Amino acid sequence: MNTSILNIKIQDFITENTKSEITSILLKGTQFTSVETKEIIEQIEAKKKCEHKLPTWFKIKKIYYPNKLNIEQTSSEVTAKYKSKLIEGNTIIDLTGGFGVDCYYFSRQFKHVVHCELDTSLSEIVDYNYKQLHINNIKTHNINGLDFISQSKQNFDWVYVDPSRRHDSKGKVFFLNDCLPNIPKHLDTVFKHTNNIMIKTSPLLDVSIGISELKFVKSIHVVAVNNEVKELLWILEQGYTNEITVKTVNIKKEDALHFDFLLEEEKKQESPYSQPLSYLYEPNSAVLKAGAFNSIAKQFDVYKLHKHSHLYTNSYPIEFPGRQFKIEQVVPYHIKSIKKLGIEKANITTRNFPETVQQIRKKLKLKDGGDIYLFFTTDNESNRIVIITSKI
Repeated sequence: MNTSILNIKIQDFITENTKSEITSILLKGTQFTSVETKEIIEQIEAKKKCEHKLPTWFKIKKIYYPNKLNIEQTSSEVTAKYKSKLIEGNTIIDLTGGFGVDCYYFSRQFKHVVHCELDTSLSEIVDYNYKQLHINNIKTHNINGLDFISQSKQNFDWVYVDPSRRHDSKGKVFFLNDCLPNIPKHLDTVFKHTNNIMIKTSPLLDVSIGISELKFVKSIHVVAVNNEVKELLWILEQGYTNEITVKTVNIKKEDALHFDFLLEEEKKQESPYSQPLSYLYEPNSAVLKAGAFNSIAKQFDVYKLHKHSHLYTNSYPIEFPGRQFKIEQVVPYHIKSIKKLGIEKANITTRNFPETVQQIRKKLKLKDGGDIYLFFTTDNESNRIVIITSKI
């Protein structure tokens, strides 16, 4: 940490320039001699990323920011708050503490929190920032979390870990064994110090792969914010061998939509099918990521349009964990016939359809937006259709 950055005038400059063009600051430079312009710009860029993601940090004076990559990789306050509400107790250890956002929220649910971070500079920054945030029940340690817990004689009510991928060479398919720390390899060691583990992973991790690599999985939380899946949370309980519950949540500004199901029940069930009726339903991204395609049909008494379309229909409006539409018309997918409808502006969605939104928009010369919602999909008789709807 360069403590000169905490100078009041430099802090004011950082705050005043969070909306400024970085290139402009680089060209003009600054009048400060104790801190290089490059360091000030790093603070401005990192703080910018916190305005919406970490508003608590953004609003507090004299917060010291790490490089912007650390901010990009950390949990948002929205997701950190959600996961903290799932657990509680006296003690918790975060093996991969990072910028410390998760620990900040864990400190509201636990009496004692241990934050482990291997990066010396980041550990120092986090310790300093907790003081600015008036948090005094978190103990920071500049150490590999697995080394700390292996050497410790202490037991914890919970262990939390957010493993990071070592590389992206495998594209979208990856395994927990590819991450640091390698949790599957060290699971037995961790369970010597706790009965409960929470693991945060990227939504890129396939649920079936995660289950195959871990053991004692009790529940899986699929967490979306404004219909974008942000993370998967794996709850492990030592000795647990019963059915796995999958809990989905889509957190929005005004509320949160929840949908839960049993993984084994999903495998056993089959969705009923129907042609489009009066209403159309599109599950939110958390439900789709969880693969609750049959469970959602059963719980909400709706029909699926096609095995691979993941759109649902019924004859009366219902509350549904996703978007809801009134079906105005259903037409076959023929370009000339669709053009005759006279639609000039519409929102387009494709599900189980061979063409992209961009291709369709170009063919039909449709502008984006408006009150009309077009769904290009395949029905249960394998016909390409267009469902013209209005949003409920």
